[in-house]
Amino acid sequence: MTDPSIPLAAADGFGQGAAAYEAGRPSYPADAVGWLVEEIGITPGRRIVDLAAGTGKLTRLLVPTGADLLAVEPVAAMRDQFRVAVPDVEVVEGTAEALPFDDHSVDGVVVAQAFHWFDLVAACREIRRVLRPGGSLGLIWNSRDVSVPWVAELSRIIRWDERGRWQVPYTVEVDWAERFASDETGFGPLRTFHTTYRQRLDEDTLVARVLSTSYLASQDADAQAVVADRVRRLVAGFPDTFDLPYVTVAYLGVAEDRSMR
Repeated sequence: MTDPSIPLAAADGFGQGAAAYEAGRPSYPADAVGWLVEEIGITPGRRIVDLAAGTGKLTRLLVPTGADLLAVEPVAAMRDQFRVAVPDVEVVEGTAEALPFDDHSVDGVVVAQAFHWFDLVAACREIRRVLRPGGSLGLIWNSRDVSVPWVAELSRIIRWDERGRWQVPYTVEVDWAERFASDETGFGPLRTFHTTYRQRLDEDTLVARVLSTSYLASQDADAQAVVADRVRRLVAGFPDTFDLPYVTVAYLGVAEDRSMR
């Protein structure tokens, strides 16, 4: 049974497309991850939650810190992929609005490529509940660099049916620092870190990347084949391996002490 708190596009798309997600989604740039590690204080002895961890794309980059890592992921198929990719980190079922942790029991929460699926105010309230005083929330997104012409065309292919079938909450125009400032989030002004990333891939990996998109992963095989064919025609004549460029933004917020108000 699908958890009603998980949007249909996420539950269906990521459930059916978990393998494509692991195969095709990029990692994250070392400088952005390093910034989050330093600002949050992800060090040995600190308890850090990777929320909506997916297949562990960010989690595996945090393992070398020696922190006590815990992953939360609501979609069973994604948890299965996570356990294969990051076997030494526990992953449990849960959502941003209902975390399976005691009050004030974790030092930091990170969210990669997923916060746009959450109820902003409810999720922030729940994250503040589990954070220890002064705990931090770190967010990170990779977005395709559409200033590159072929990437702009790729994005048009990916988004061809997005608005027709699903109510998908994410657009690259969202400024999360502004969203947090204008809502009752309890994390104060967010700090930001901007960088870039290049994902080295081949044609098959690019197709997997495209088909891992939630509203495409849940379509039938014929519809997916149409999209895959358009992607292959777009990169026909490219070298065997090539780079897909991204712009990456990370955000950092510290939980406010509302007991002082």
